[in-house]
Amino acid sequence: MANVSMTVNGKTVSGEVKGNTLLVDFLRQNLHLTGTHVGCDTSQCGACNVSLNGDVVKSCTMFAAEADGADLTTIEGMANEDGSLGVIQAAFQEYHGLQCGFCTPGMVMAAQDLLKKNPKPTEAEVRHHLEGNICRCTGYHNIVKAIMAASGQDVGAIAAE
Repeated sequence: MANVSMTVNGKTVSGEVKGNTLLVDFLRQNLHLTGTHVGCDTSQCGACNVSLNGDVVKSCTMFAAEADGADLTTIEGMANEDGSLGVIQAAFQEYHGLQCGFCTPGMVMAAQDLLKKNPKPTEAEVRHHLEGNICRCTGYHNIVKAIMAASGQDVGAIAAE
């Protein structure tokens, strides 16, 4: 067993974990932050994306102990301080960038990572950045629209696939 301590969504947290405890399991089971989803356990789907020290990572392929001392943001930390939806979340809602919602937390985290690095991405850049995320419901079109809208760009020119 090991003690871990990190900042999650602006709050310092700690806990005791086994050496093989995955970060996603620590978040969900120890911290009860269940917005981060477990989809594939193989780093293929992106449902478990979180921000670790400012970079998006797949929390299903990382041990909780590796995040000791880190600054994490989960989907729960993406809302505004007053609890209202953040810009990216609101765009996903407005442009119907979700259906079942299972992939949405990972997609939102990937979008945040992209927009932090590239505030005005092209449609092709958005699609490329989402390659590590799987959505089985939407066909990605409205997800791309939502991310483009969150970046403040016109979404009228986005072609349907």
